[in-house]
Amino acid sequence: MSRKADIIVVGAGMAGASLAAEVAGCASVLILEAESQPGYHSTGRSAAFLSETYGGPRIQPLTTASRPFLETPPTDFSSESFLSPRGALHLADSGGESALDEMARAFGRTVQLEPWYRWELVRALPGLRDGWNLGLWEPSCADIDVARLHSAYLARSRARGARLVTDAPVVEASRVGGRWQVATPAGEFEARVLVNAAGAWADRVAVCAGQRPIGIQPYRRTIAQLRIAPPARRDLPLVIDARERFYFKPEAGGRLWLSPHDETACEACDCAADDYDVAQAIDRLERVVDWRVERVEHRWAGLRSFAVDRLPVYGFASGGAGFFWFAGQGGFGIQTAPAAAMLAASLLLETSADPLVRQIDPETYSPGRFMN
Repeated sequence: MSRKADIIVVGAGMAGASLAAEVAGCASVLILEAESQPGYHSTGRSAAFLSETYGGPRIQPLTTASRPFLETPPTDFSSESFLSPRGALHLADSGGESALDEMARAFGRTVQLEPWYRWELVRALPGLRDGWNLGLWEPSCADIDVARLHSAYLARSRARGARLVTDAPVVEASRVGGRWQVATPAGEFEARVLVNAAGAWADRVAVCAGQRPIGIQPYRRTIAQLRIAPPARRDLPLVIDARERFYFKPEAGGRLWLSPHDETACEACDCAADDYDVAQAIDRLERVVDWRVERVEHRWAGLRSFAVDRLPVYGFASGGAGFFWFAGQGGFGIQTAPAAAMLAASLLLETSADPLVRQIDPETYSPGRFMN
């Protein structure tokens, strides 16, 4: 295998895999993955849903633009949809009514949201306790088959000539004669452009390359799989607290996936669920519904990483050194993957953007916003 390429992509999670798939074929691509398997950290631990309200109004255009690709992918990419209908119920107690009002104002013209009252809430969510009387129904919310989407991107990148090297964390990268020399435990590699798609490790990769970090902060997010009684109905919606204290959704076999909607700042690491966070999530669930938690079958935590303004970062660093940022995609990196990769590929290759994303202003996500 040649150790030289036009582009080196650091990271083979959803971000790196999707961008490599978009640019491979137009340029030679090497993907360097720190772990022994791609998608080990954030991608493999996602709660796996698409919500056009998730991430806020400036993320919504990326999510909305991604939906046609995920719903009806090109036949050479997948023979079936990556989405399954779910619907999301944004639920409020008396203290969360203002949050629902704010959401309705923010998304009223871009995302279908329907006000629901007590009788509608109880019909969708049997066992709902008193005090939860208002909600917003988001019918477009869907489950995402994350593993199959990630595999499809890796397969497309491979089919277009991209080469994947695992167990290859970046130790050092230097710019010599207009090309990047990248040192890893798996060997040394060379490319004209270095793409930083390292997720929670993005600032660390920047420092290794002698670039200015931009403040990508990792956060831990906890999820527990519960056995409950009565068993969770398959047609339950994704339920999200308007005040961001929990969310839950049904899983196969009558199980429930539950998160306390936590964001605990941490170092980039192989994080694990904290017992307190799991207990807190269960306590919050029991204040919402009268279901009985029989046992915690599984618990895990994943990393989400944000820039200070909570927007992703797509584009070349200033200075013309061929260092490209594709990071800071928080918890919305899966649902925005197609549009993000298309938009970033047009910036990276300096070509016209795909029609799905031509109405999205890339300056919103430019790393230049941190250079002042």
